[in-house]
Amino acid sequence: MTNGWRGRIGGARERARGRSDRGPTGLSLLPWLLMGLGALSHLVGGEAPNPWIGGLGLLAFNSLYIAVVFRAFHPCAREAPLTWVLLGALGALTFALAIGYGREWLLFFPLLGLAVGAVVRRGRLLMRIAVPLVVAAGLVTFWRDGWDSFGIVYGTFISVMVTATILALDETVRQLRATREELARTAVEKERLRFSRDLHDLLGHTLSVIVVKSEVVRRLAPRDLDAALDQVRDIESVGRQALTEIREAVTGYREGSLATELDRARDALTSAGIEPVVRRSGPLLAPQTEALLGWVVRESATNAVRHSGASRCVIALDGGPDRVRLTVTDDGRGPAAGPGEPGSGLRGLRERVAAAGGTLDSGPAPRGGFQVTAELPAETSDPHQGEPTP
Repeated sequence: MTNGWRGRIGGARERARGRSDRGPTGLSLLPWLLMGLGALSHLVGGEAPNPWIGGLGLLAFNSLYIAVVFRAFHPCAREAPLTWVLLGALGALTFALAIGYGREWLLFFPLLGLAVGAVVRRGRLLMRIAVPLVVAAGLVTFWRDGWDSFGIVYGTFISVMVTATILALDETVRQLRATREELARTAVEKERLRFSRDLHDLLGHTLSVIVVKSEVVRRLAPRDLDAALDQVRDIESVGRQALTEIREAVTGYREGSLATELDRARDALTSAGIEPVVRRSGPLLAPQTEALLGWVVRESATNAVRHSGASRCVIALDGGPDRVRLTVTDDGRGPAAGPGEPGSGLRGLRERVAAAGGTLDSGPAPRGGFQVTAELPAETSDPHQGEPTP
């Protein structure tokens, strides 16, 4: 019951948010048509000459105004040529009625200003239209009603500028809100990709080691129980370490150690019957560089254990003042075809290394087998920044 009420409340909030995100519509400018009641009274009272022409003009003005303001709130329709044609017709009709009738009909100028502000909204084009419009409206109103009509001129200018400013500001705010929501979705997606990639690397290596050691236990148990128990203890240790690493990966604070990964690679390769050879030279590396190279060692050793069928695997690390190079080479069967090909998990690492300013290549070794080569700057940025798609 509680969950049902929470779902209803959440749905109501989403609907309310959806309504608020839509912003103003053409309906918000329709009440200003009440300013035309003075012109209607002028017609009904019999004070206007040619009332039938005036009535048709009033009907045409209202129709054009409604069409323009409703199109002004749809971005595609607002930029369409038809909208500008309708706005031009509205302007011509406004000046014709103001010149022909004067008095209350001059109030159509502020309504024209509302329509212009809703369509143009911003930029130099707004001033190029607004200034001549206000000047022309001022000349007509002064000619028809003298200096008493200054308020209409001022109202026309204000209606153009205030409408354009408010609608442009509202549009900007909604765009910023949409951008913020998109950035939040992107951040969540990047974190999801980071976690899935780390989980793949962690579990792929760990489960490979557990499978290899379990096979060793199966072979040793009938003839050497003590050695088999040692392997079981190693399996337990690997499992506990994997739990710790998964917890750290979930919180996002896992820092890889290259020395630790090299030791684990030695152990995994040895358990799989592959002779490990580790060569390391050069100065100490930055922690971020070591962490990233540790991921490369882990994935490469996992591929060698799973796919290579090799008897020997050489891990060589050569560091310099500017660049560091890691090479993992085995003498196995080389890259296989199909979805389980060696190094398929290296795609995400390749993008992560590229984001850190380095390169990662994998393929057949010069003398047969498979080789992974990673080059990085001696000091790299955080490998989790700019998460690529794995």
